[in-house]
Amino acid sequence: MSKDIGTPFGVTKEGEEVRELTLDNGAISCKIITFGAAVRTLTVPGRGGPVDVVLGYDTLAEYEGNGGFFGAVVGRYANRIAGGLFNLNGRAYTLARNDGPNHLHGGEAGYSHRVWTVEEAGADRAVLTLDSPDGEEGYPGHLQAKVTYALEGSALSVHYEAVSDQDTPCNLTNHSYFNLSGQGSGDVLDQKIQLFCSSYTPADETSIPFGRIDPVEGTPMDLRVPTPIGAHIGEPFQQLVWGHGYDHNFVVDGQLGALRPAARVCSETTGVVMEVETDSPGVQFYTANFVEDGRKGKAGAHYGFRHGFCLETQHFPDSPNQPGFPSATLKAGGRYSQTTRFHFSAEKA
Repeated sequence: MSKDIGTPFGVTKEGEEVRELTLDNGAISCKIITFGAAVRTLTVPGRGGPVDVVLGYDTLAEYEGNGGFFGAVVGRYANRIAGGLFNLNGRAYTLARNDGPNHLHGGEAGYSHRVWTVEEAGADRAVLTLDSPDGEEGYPGHLQAKVTYALEGSALSVHYEAVSDQDTPCNLTNHSYFNLSGQGSGDVLDQKIQLFCSSYTPADETSIPFGRIDPVEGTPMDLRVPTPIGAHIGEPFQQLVWGHGYDHNFVVDGQLGALRPAARVCSETTGVVMEVETDSPGVQFYTANFVEDGRKGKAGAHYGFRHGFCLETQHFPDSPNQPGFPSATLKAGGRYSQTTRFHFSAEKA
C-alpha cells in the first residue's frame, strides 16, 4: 500500500522506496516519512503565523547517514540497555553495543532505520506498521509494531501498539527534536520548560540508571515550575556534568498507565506553547548535547549544540535489568499500547 500513498521521498541504499505523507486539519499540519516513521515537519500556530517546530532533513540520504534519530520512532527498546545484555525467562540475550558500552534505541539498525508500511492514510490520520522478525538485533520474538499519527484539533496524537509471539522487551517512542522558536532558529536555552515530574532516575557516566528513583527537589533537576532550559544546565551538578546537560529520565507524576500531563514548554519569541500528555511511566528530557555545530538541516537551516530538545515518553532506561522499575516486558500474546499527545497553542505578547 505504501507505493500508492503520499509522494516519493527517495530510495534507500538497499533499494526500498520511501514515501512522504502530509497530514493537515487546518489547525496544524505535519509531514511523515516512512523511513523510521519519522515526523519530518510539524507546523503549528505561532503569535506571528505558522511555525515549523521540529528539526529534520530535506533528503533521505541525510536521514540514512546522519545520527540523532531526528523525528523517528525508535525501538524495539528505546533508550539504553546496560552492556547490551539482559536476561529473560532464564535466558541471556546479547544486543549490539552502539553507544559506548551500551545498547541504544534498538541497535545498529533499529526501527528508526527501517522502512515502515503505510496501512492507512487520510487527511488527518496515518497508520504505519513494521514487521520485526524473531532475533532481529538480538531480541526474542516476532514483533509486529504499529504507530498511529492523528491530528486532533491543535494536537498531534501518537499511539503505539505491538504484539509478539514471545516474551520480549518493548519500549517505543518518538525522537523528535523540538524548537518552539522555529527549526533553525538557534539554541533553545531561553525556552521555558515545566516537567510534571517530582522524581527522576539518576544515571552513571554512560547514562545507565543506578536503579534508584530520587526526588528532584533541591537539585537542578527540579523543573516543576516553568524554568528556562538554560537556567541550570551548566551547573557543576554531577548528573549534568556526566550528561553534558539534560539527558535524563524523569518519572511522570500521577497514575501509571493513565494519560496525564508530562511537560509544558513555551517560546516567548513565537508564543508557541507545547503541552505533552502521556500514559508512559517516564519521559527522557534531552537537550541535543551531541548535535554538532553546523549540521545542515531543512530549508537551508544549520543546527548545532542545544538547538533542540527531546521529550521521549518511555519506559525507564535499562528496565530489563532493573527489577525495581516498571516492567517493560511485552508478554507473548499480550498487547503493548502507549499514547502521547502534543498539544499546541499560541500565547499573546
